[in-house]
Amino acid sequence: MTVTAGTFTAHTIESAPRASAPLLRRTAEHLGYLPGAMALMAESPDLLKGFLTASGQFEQTTLDPVAREVLVLTVAVRNGCHLCVAMHSARLAELGAGAALMAALRDGGVALPEPGLEALRRFVLAVLDTAGRVSETELAAFLAHGYTRQNALEVTLGIGAYTMSTLANRLTGAPVDPQLAAFA
Repeated sequence: MTVTAGTFTAHTIESAPRASAPLLRRTAEHLGYLPGAMALMAESPDLLKGFLTASGQFEQTTLDPVAREVLVLTVAVRNGCHLCVAMHSARLAELGAGAALMAALRDGGVALPEPGLEALRRFVLAVLDTAGRVSETELAAFLAHGYTRQNALEVTLGIGAYTMSTLANRLTGAPVDPQLAAFA
């Protein structure tokens, strides 16, 4: 069933623009359900493909899975995307991240319990706050925790991918899916 909420339509695989339908099908097969955010993004096949491509590439970076989720949650909290906060909190839980880490990330103002992940969070915020013009001191603090210059550039990939997602979710009013309600 196609649902119209406000200005944007939550498409089904059948109602989606032709170029979006296979992307929605693959997403639903991969996750076991079609996320509302993807159904709404489907209105723009280019946005949907761009996000799926960028986020898929981000998953291939040398940052470990927990570090990637720390980045995503940092962007989600900063951009006020309740859906991304829920979705990526669920992902951190799947990865076995502790409650203290998730609570600190969701709070946004509390230092993370793991110094390396806190260094990553601070670097992500510095990149966002300076539009990429981080100071040598900020970069050195990031590198001092075992991260590399490659990781610094991978951070920009993650920020780009999840800025697309968080802004699109806010623009479309994407709902928290029932599968994620426990993490809302």
